[in-house]
Amino acid sequence: MMYTQLRDAASKERNEVRLCQRWDPTGLCIRSACSLILFSIATAMAFGDDWPGWLGPERDGVWRETGIVRALPPEGPAVRWRHAIGSGYAGPAVAGNRVYVLDRVTELESEARAPQDDHYKRQKGDGFERVLCLDDSDGRVVWTHTYACRYTVAYPAGPRATPVVDDGKVYTLGTQGNLFCLDAQTGRVIWQCDFTEAFGLKIPTWGVSAQPLIDGDKLICIVGGEGTTAVAFNKNTGEELWRSLSSNDPGYSAPVIIRAGSVSQLIVWHGEAINALNPETGAVYWTLPIDIWSGMAIVTPKHYENSLFVMGFRDHSTLITLDSDSPSAAFAWQGGDGIGIAGTMNTPHIEGGYLYAQDYDGMYRCIRLDTGERVWEDPRPASGSKARRWANVYTVKNGDRYFLMNDIGDLIIAKMSPDGYEEISRSRILDASKQLDMRNVIWSHPAFANRSIYARNDHEIVCLSLEDE
Repeated sequence: MMYTQLRDAASKERNEVRLCQRWDPTGLCIRSACSLILFSIATAMAFGDDWPGWLGPERDGVWRETGIVRALPPEGPAVRWRHAIGSGYAGPAVAGNRVYVLDRVTELESEARAPQDDHYKRQKGDGFERVLCLDDSDGRVVWTHTYACRYTVAYPAGPRATPVVDDGKVYTLGTQGNLFCLDAQTGRVIWQCDFTEAFGLKIPTWGVSAQPLIDGDKLICIVGGEGTTAVAFNKNTGEELWRSLSSNDPGYSAPVIIRAGSVSQLIVWHGEAINALNPETGAVYWTLPIDIWSGMAIVTPKHYENSLFVMGFRDHSTLITLDSDSPSAAFAWQGGDGIGIAGTMNTPHIEGGYLYAQDYDGMYRCIRLDTGERVWEDPRPASGSKARRWANVYTVKNGDRYFLMNDIGDLIIAKMSPDGYEEISRSRILDASKQLDMRNVIWSHPAFANRSIYARNDHEIVCLSLEDE
């Protein structure tokens, strides 16, 4: 419990700093205030990490905090707090003792959650998208930002993209292309952009989903259309800095920046090709066509040494070799006939030349990255027993083991290596609330911060302690 006590003390002292600055306008408290601020920062750095956006602070799905439980208790992780929310797919972001999450609320329940047999059909419905800011100490609502939003998409449960928190601001992107920059403390709108009005975007079948990316003073978004598939904004003002690429389908994959060929490369995977851009100008370095089914470019591409792995539905896994001297690329191998992994929505993890991910056929697999050869497969991460088609498992590395969360609400601690899958413990932490075909699922990536897990379904968000006592 030492971490919790220190975190609460740091929060109290931050409040004391603000009070000091208010009641002493002469500035006589500056030195003591600075000391308190430095103590609070040091405490936060030593005992708690943020998870300020998609896949964590490094956007790599690695949780770097220490002091984490080695195994889950038989009764499950202790509940720090839970709070009722509306429906949606967007995962939470955690930064500075605040938790940010998006949801959808509507007067008609049938519009908030798609009927069982209509997942693949566009549906129209009025309602509201909301940005909720919660206090990490108890889950209470600090502020909300609500706006009317008429849906025209399939899977109309709610927003898809995880918020991004950076430099006192939170950036959110809704299903219909409503981009907001909000003050992280108050929820005040700093700037906003409607993709349909600004760029004439035709909303893709499954909505605007790609998580925005912060790069220096830029906010990079996947939009879509002629010359505007990727757009960079000034993150402080909303001014457009550049636009690049054309596509009939923008896809749903989050952009990512890698270092290869002696330069930084912005990787954008849309429904027709994977591309590398100059992140400063949007100029195209290279493009390789990928014929993905129904525009389902979803998974975030993974960089490892001189390779880039792209994973998509129906055997569309691909390894790309990156030139070490110049920004260029070529296909190394493409999946099929027992080669590769064709996961749909989860992001792979690469370790020591081996790749681990959930396949759409229900098997969790390990492959050799250089050849695509399958080393082992196991149905247990997804279901605990037999393989379940369309299963989804999120993979996050912590130290020498992995935290896996599947789409039926199980949190699992496991060790994985080329030798196989070793499950340490598991616990059901949420009810799967979204009906899909003949089963219920959770399709929202959890966050890991402050020695806790933050996870949501269509009814609530829960914070559970994973602190090693």
